Amino acid sequence: MELRSRFVPRLIAWELTRSCNLNCVHCRAASSKGPYENELTTSEIFRIMEEIKEVASPVIILTGGEPLLRKDLFEIIEKAVTLGFKPVLATNGTLLDEKLARELKKAGIARVSISLDGASPEAHDNFRKVKGAFEGALRGIEALKKAGLPFQINTTITALNAEELPKIHELAKKLGAVAHHIFLLVPVGRGKELQEKVLSAEEYEQILNWFYDQREKSGLQLKATCAPQYYRILRQRAREEGKTVDQKTFGLDAVTRGCLAGIGFCFISHVGIVQTCGYLEIPCGDLRKQSFKEVWEGSEVFNKLRNFKNYKGKCGRCEYIRVCGGCRARAYEATGDYLEEEPLCTYQPKKPAG
Repeated sequence: MELRSRFVPRLIAWELTRSCNLNCVHCRAASSKGPYENELTTSEIFRIMEEIKEVASPVIILTGGEPLLRKDLFEIIEKAVTLGFKPVLATNGTLLDEKLARELKKAGIARVSISLDGASPEAHDNFRKVKGAFEGALRGIEALKKAGLPFQINTTITALNAEELPKIHELAKKLGAVAHHIFLLVPVGRGKELQEKVLSAEEYEQILNWFYDQREKSGLQLKATCAPQYYRILRQRAREEGKTVDQKTFGLDAVTRGCLAGIGFCFISHVGIVQTCGYLEIPCGDLRKQSFKEVWEGSEVFNKLRNFKNYKGKCGRCEYIRVCGGCRARAYEATGDYLEEEPLCTYQPKKPAG
């Protein structure tokens, strides 16, 4: 019980629906128009939220598919706010208009993330597989700005768009985003078709170092997701620059961890299946049969991930295991073992993990 009590969910991604109006090449869920059967009902979602409240008050990311296709979205948002959660919305932006943006703000959405995977219509639309997706996302962003609703830009990086990243970053600043979050591709779902477009560990290392360089000059909140190596790089670079990694200097980057799967984060699917994250496709519980508390505290996978002595390969030997941990989903896709070493890391441990 001592081990369990140390871990609380601080962030939950909730796939409200798998239906989507786009067909993105990297989609972990291979989402399409649908409809998808057996999705959680409104009352089931309310019950699960009440169970989550018994454990913690996390930020809840309402995602999909495309969550704006969920007809009871505003009821769900209002319930989350009533329970004291901080709900945020992850959308492709193409369905947003001014009226909807105002309603989202009124309902209590704290922030909206919109994905831009290219800095031009051609680049973004090729990624999203729908012509007009780029212009639709920009219209959605303008609607959010007029409603006074903060937004961030999310970018998934592959060999298809790596050279576009600086342009996307500049576009995020120009558009007035409050943050830019980058995601290193985890090849699941349709993303498996991009296996040959996965960058090398050395290329990712260069990108993450570039991202670090933007910290003091971008003016945006920056976060690297599915890129736990960034939190090792941050400490290496800080040491080289004679900086102390504390909240005053590095904000939340100083206190968060690279891979949060099963540790401070989990994913709930459209049918109530819990996973450590959306990319590590191992069912850890069924919220139609178990309470959230039972899954969070009792899942064998969750508890194995929380004991760093279980980690294998160089991750298990690494002195940065507590701040990085390696991407467990990427390890699983590469080896079939979620406790194996992160395949996209160049670093060689210099001393035993402690």
